[in-house]
Amino acid sequence: MKPWKIILIPTAITLVIAGIYIWHVSSKRKNPGVVKQAEEQKLTQDDVAVVRMEFPAHFDDVKDLAGKSVWMKNGYTMPYFAYAGGRVDFKKRVGVIPPLQKLDVKKAVEASVPKDVDDGISHGQKQALVVFTMPGDEKQEYATPVGARDGGTEQYYNDLLFFYDDPHSIYTHWPKDVWSAVDAHQVKQGMNELQSRLAVGQKIQTDDPKTEGNRTVTYDADGKKWMVTFRNDKATSVQGGQ
Repeated sequence: MKPWKIILIPTAITLVIAGIYIWHVSSKRKNPGVVKQAEEQKLTQDDVAVVRMEFPAHFDDVKDLAGKSVWMKNGYTMPYFAYAGGRVDFKKRVGVIPPLQKLDVKKAVEASVPKDVDDGISHGQKQALVVFTMPGDEKQEYATPVGARDGGTEQYYNDLLFFYDDPHSIYTHWPKDVWSAVDAHQVKQGMNELQSRLAVGQKIQTDDPKTEGNRTVTYDADGKKWMVTFRNDKATSVQGGQ
């Protein structure tokens, strides 16, 4: 065999192999095969309802609530105290604010909280509270905590605690009978977990914290206990209310 053939044949074989490899890679890139797409999550009307947030970062943001109305989102968890003479009377705990209770905010104040008072929010150096009245009780002012300031650190929970718009105008797609139950602080079969929370509050215990809509939840509605079992986010069994 001539010397040039000895060189050419291995070179040709190498080029053929390289060509096959390039064609194979190119084909894979053009047609990567069937890619299993993640199952599309279906959004409900509750999911797309517009719940306004204000992201308060400073005490001045809390002060901006003065003269406005808010509705309690975190029902039966937040205590409120008598407010008179420009001070919060932490010895006069009135109760806990019911879900969806309308609060007409008069102003925001800062106060030093006694160490023996547990109101669910860090005391910090100064605790921030909103002073408010309730419809039908406009003469009596109350205060409830919304955050705290500790040195240069400020933390406020307005967005977790309050709706800034009447929930009836947010969840307009809920049937009248559901709203009647929610307004009466009752749970009935067919209601979903959001509706139930807005009826009997956020103070809950559950057998499965992760699987909302498919679990059994016990609600403590200011001493009244409800046990509700949900399947596919519909209450199938409702017990209690006593």
